[in-house]
Amino acid sequence: MTDFVSSRRFGAFEGFAPMPVVWLACWLSLLPGFVLAATPDAASNLAACKNGWTTCERSRLTPSEETEVAAADRARNFANCSRGAGRCDQTGLSETEAIAVAIAGYARNVSDCEAGLEPCDRSRLTRSEARQVAVGERQRMLSRCKDGIGPCDVSKLTESERADVALVQRQRLVSRCKDGFATCESTELTGREAKEIAAADRERNLSNCRNGWDACDRSKLDPREAAEVAVAVLSRNLADCTDSRDTCVHSMLTAAETQTFARAERARNYTACLNRRGYCDPSRLTPAEAASIPPEGRQN
Repeated sequence: MTDFVSSRRFGAFEGFAPMPVVWLACWLSLLPGFVLAATPDAASNLAACKNGWTTCERSRLTPSEETEVAAADRARNFANCSRGAGRCDQTGLSETEAIAVAIAGYARNVSDCEAGLEPCDRSRLTRSEARQVAVGERQRMLSRCKDGIGPCDVSKLTESERADVALVQRQRLVSRCKDGFATCESTELTGREAKEIAAADRERNLSNCRNGWDACDRSKLDPREAAEVAVAVLSRNLADCTDSRDTCVHSMLTAAETQTFARAERARNYTACLNRRGYCDPSRLTPAEAASIPPEGRQN
């Protein structure tokens, strides 16, 4: 009788097995949780509406919440209009807000014009503001001409400004040549400048050779410079060997340096064996050194 009633109540449809009462009860108990999970809570919905998010459901707002949202909408609209960004509804502004927006828009236009930014509506500028904008434009063009970056119309410069630009451009040319840049136009140099740059090139090459850098061209060294470089190379190699660097070339050591290096290495080996720290080769110890090492310090 119970099975029959359960089937009749809970739908033992054709092709489907009757759902046990316990399972159905469990499913029904979870249904409210699913519904609530799919629906944002009141606080989250209010926040979404106040921020103008698309997840806002205005139909779920209470009268007091509608008032809050309307105030937030008005504040956001005023902020957008003042910044000249985002959605702005001028019709939604009060008279005071409209005046504030107009002042902000005017100041923004002046600022954009003075900085050479777009949009800039010059027709809205006063004569004083237009003069100030013109001064800023001239200063920016003069700077571009001196820096060699961006459009430069020399014809709009005064004679004094053209002289300043020519001087800066020449100084930049000489500097590029002295630094060995590929953009150096050596044909534009004076005889004195060419000599200065040749001396700078020679000094740079000598420095490269002293330091063992790839840019060294030994063919450009005179006998004195070659001798100086040879001393620097030997000194650097001795330091590399003393510090056990892999750049050490033992064949470049002199007899005296070889002896010095051997003494340093023997002392290092003895210290390593004595302290049991680092690589130790007992076979290279002298009888006296081996005897001076305590038994617990010896290696089997």
